[in-house]
Amino acid sequence: MKNISFWLTILQLLLLSSFFFSIATSQDNFFKCLSSNNVGDDVLPKITYMQSNINYTNILQEYIRNGRFINTTNTPKPTLILTPFKESEVQAIVNCAKNANLHLKIRSGGHDYEGLSYTCKAPFAVLDMFNLRSVQVNMKDETAWVQAGSTLGELYHKIWENSKVHGFPSGVCPTVGVGGHISGGGYGTMIRKYGLSVDHVMDARIVVANGSILDRASMGEDLFWAIRGGGGASFGVVLSYKINLVPVPEIVTVFRVPRTLEQNAVDLVYRWQNIAPQLENELFIRVYIQTVNTTGNSKITLRTSFIAMYLGDSDKLINSILFWGEFPDTAIESDLLSRKALITSAFKMKSDYVKTPISRGDLGRIYQKLISSGNIWMAMNAYGGMMSEVADTETAFPHRAGNIYKIQYLTYWNETGPDSDKANIQSIRNFYDFMTPFVSKNPREAFLNYRDIDIGSTDNVGPNAYNEARVYGEKYFKGNFDRLVQVKTKVDPTNFFRNEQSIPVLIKN
Repeated sequence: MKNISFWLTILQLLLLSSFFFSIATSQDNFFKCLSSNNVGDDVLPKITYMQSNINYTNILQEYIRNGRFINTTNTPKPTLILTPFKESEVQAIVNCAKNANLHLKIRSGGHDYEGLSYTCKAPFAVLDMFNLRSVQVNMKDETAWVQAGSTLGELYHKIWENSKVHGFPSGVCPTVGVGGHISGGGYGTMIRKYGLSVDHVMDARIVVANGSILDRASMGEDLFWAIRGGGGASFGVVLSYKINLVPVPEIVTVFRVPRTLEQNAVDLVYRWQNIAPQLENELFIRVYIQTVNTTGNSKITLRTSFIAMYLGDSDKLINSILFWGEFPDTAIESDLLSRKALITSAFKMKSDYVKTPISRGDLGRIYQKLISSGNIWMAMNAYGGMMSEVADTETAFPHRAGNIYKIQYLTYWNETGPDSDKANIQSIRNFYDFMTPFVSKNPREAFLNYRDIDIGSTDNVGPNAYNEARVYGEKYFKGNFDRLVQVKTKVDPTNFFRNEQSIPVLIKN
């Protein structure tokens, strides 16, 4: 037995050394390829960071927005981080990574809720887009070209510099990366007036698996359709989007009205869900429900906040962005340019769509379940308006008419360690299960930009990968999933661009 154990140990060591030798050889081939693809020796140190580099950890963690994945040995680390400045460098990286069999994960802002843009079980490299952050506004035709590594805050600030009566319908968090936000659909407080971000994309530039840089004309309408709501990282590296700016009044109104359970919050939410989708398109009202301690004692109650924006009369649009981003009252416009994370806690989020109003009695039971569940929040976003006027198949984003609101469930915690993570994640999973009777069914729909690994994943290996992907794919994309698979199979037949929830290729029998 001792001899068997000895030889098993030797075999394991040999396999491990072979594994690391393979990684080193792959990286060596990758660097040689970059040099032969006009990435000079003076540029390489500025855009490549191995784990031995003194700046590696800072660059990796700078755009990790979920505290679950920071400073933990359980989080897989990339063998290499790549931070190109130019489109041609992205092109060279894709070509050389494919030739060297180097798995790439693409990160634009790091807000992937499950960390899929910067973690992986197998050896991988991160292609980080944060240096490609140009925003070029053209007020003559009311458009802008915005690179994928820009943040929403940088986009809003640049629009504000050029016009006080234009905006763009996208999210409220200023540090979110444009690339992931738009490619997953993108929504914000103007959703009922103007729909989604993807409804205002006129062109795009993308590096696909064969190394070509394509625009809308050269990529064709199928791929252009797919990267508007289908997630860009399944199809290539989105470099930039050309967007249409939308007209907004110089003055807008924002307000927040908090109510507790004792102040009839349940009745107000019941009324909200019945009327908010029917209001004029210029008015958007979001509902936040969160647990709080009542003043002066330790009793737990729920605070429900009705937060709204009306496109008219009261305040400047740029100030409303600061309001929705929960900046302090002393904040100024340039604060939108900060890339510092607003939240550094660990968190877990999930999503649902509601198609019929929840009864007054069931809302009361939901409130009681929230109290007993602990630190779980609900954010409810009214639909209707423009969202009911665009067909599910117009873009890859399918959650349009028939939904009265979307729910985001979220929980934050500051404790570290796997036990705390497990307990908090299980808590929100239990609450999600409790909500099953009240939300969409067959499939139970989910929003791609609220990434949730619980609804399914794939290891992208073998003939069953397609069936694995269909489980989450139909929840994210409904009937658009099959068309996304067809586009993926055409533009990336070897499945070079992949992650645990990517669009699969269709394998021929």
